[in-house]
Amino acid sequence: MQTRQASPDDASAVAVVYVRSWQAAFAGLVPQHYLDAMDQSREEADWKARIAEAQWPRTGVLVAETEAAIVGFASFGPSQETPAVAEIGTLYAIPEVWGAGIGRQLMLATLTTLVQADYTQATLWVLEANERARRFYEAAGWRPDGAAVEDTTGGASLNKLRYRILVRA
Repeated sequence: MQTRQASPDDASAVAVVYVRSWQAAFAGLVPQHYLDAMDQSREEADWKARIAEAQWPRTGVLVAETEAAIVGFASFGPSQETPAVAEIGTLYAIPEVWGAGIGRQLMLATLTTLVQADYTQATLWVLEANERARRFYEAAGWRPDGAAVEDTTGGASLNKLRYRILVRA
């Protein structure tokens, strides 16, 4: 497995990972009608634009790929609250590779990129009820920093917690 900066040509594969991982990871947390309505072709255009507009290494998308295909990705940029702090907006892998270390490698590559971009801290938001994701982030050294927001997805009210990590002292 290797990680690399995404190109706009990767948007289709990123959209596949995004939809498949959402449908698996958020089943039982997000309304099923919302997950069922997710469409890879609709997501592709959004990901193509995000990738094309990236200002590497301050903002961007990293992909994790095997010899066969892209199996995961992460996106990041400056936090809306504090632009000097990075925010990881997404970190997803297809369900078939969960538990195989792809997420850990992708997280390490993302944190390395954030250091190269001169960020010293990073944040991310995670659903409070997503215990699997919270265990993953906590095992990687992330900790809740006390911030929480209520998000509405698919008509459901969902609590999100902000996690934080130092990427360089």
